Amino acid sequence: MSPFWSAWIIILTTIFLIGICWVLMANRKTQNRGPDATTGHEYDGIVEYDNPMPLWWIQGFVATIIFGVGYLIAYPGMGSWPGVLGWTAVNQWQAEVDEAAKRYGDVFAGYSATPIEELAQDPKAMRMAQRMFANNCALCHGADAAGGYGFPNLTDNDWLYGGSPEQIKTTITHGRTAAMPQWGNVVGDQGVREISAYVYSLNGREADAALAAEGGKKFQMFCASCHGKDGKGNYAFGAPNLTDQVWLYGGSMGQIQHTLQNGRSGRMPAHQELLSADKIHMLSAYVWSLSNQ
Repeated sequence: MSPFWSAWIIILTTIFLIGICWVLMANRKTQNRGPDATTGHEYDGIVEYDNPMPLWWIQGFVATIIFGVGYLIAYPGMGSWPGVLGWTAVNQWQAEVDEAAKRYGDVFAGYSATPIEELAQDPKAMRMAQRMFANNCALCHGADAAGGYGFPNLTDNDWLYGGSPEQIKTTITHGRTAAMPQWGNVVGDQGVREISAYVYSLNGREADAALAAEGGKKFQMFCASCHGKDGKGNYAFGAPNLTDQVWLYGGSMGQIQHTLQNGRSGRMPAHQELLSADKIHMLSAYVWSLSNQ
């Protein structure tokens, strides 16, 4: 935190503390003027009596102010002041993580030593891995791992980077970055329509024969290097299989044209800095099990 913002927070906090004390002391009343004394305020037949607040109420306010000042001395809160106890949220989190690692380390190590295919058959391990999936993966892939628009379905056998245990583990550990380039400026609008017709026809659907014929030639020139000459994709590039019925961004003619015209980009974040190697091993087993049970 910069010195300016530290001073700004300290000054504002101090002003508010002093202001609260002033409001409390300036408005307290110690003399009871009798049960019929009023402030002179009346609204809709309701009269405001002029009685002092109970002593315990004042004492409660004073106690909270004293507690607040003590808290700001003991813990961070006054700008860059670290607090006399030296507590930080990061240290607290790290202490809890270290305690959990110490307590459950042997359990995770045992699971980590088990091959993924075998681990996937362990109900207890998979219940733990399912909770890891819910905490780390469900936001994109869905609670049921069925994916969504732009996010792969993990419950089928269609994989961008391969569905073997080791390939899944590599994906989770290091992440993936996919890029489908924009071809609109290269092949033009007519070329986009032609290639789209060809791609649309790869899984047996009917498309304009003349457009598809020209599109096939352009596909071999511009697309086959990633998707393969037969359009069945390539794990090395994360290029999807275009001959099946599985589409990450939709398989209608309009959606295919949009993909070709504007390109697509997707990113699977690396989890090696977020999860331990043991947990990644368990999570890999869970993901593998989704399409192999």
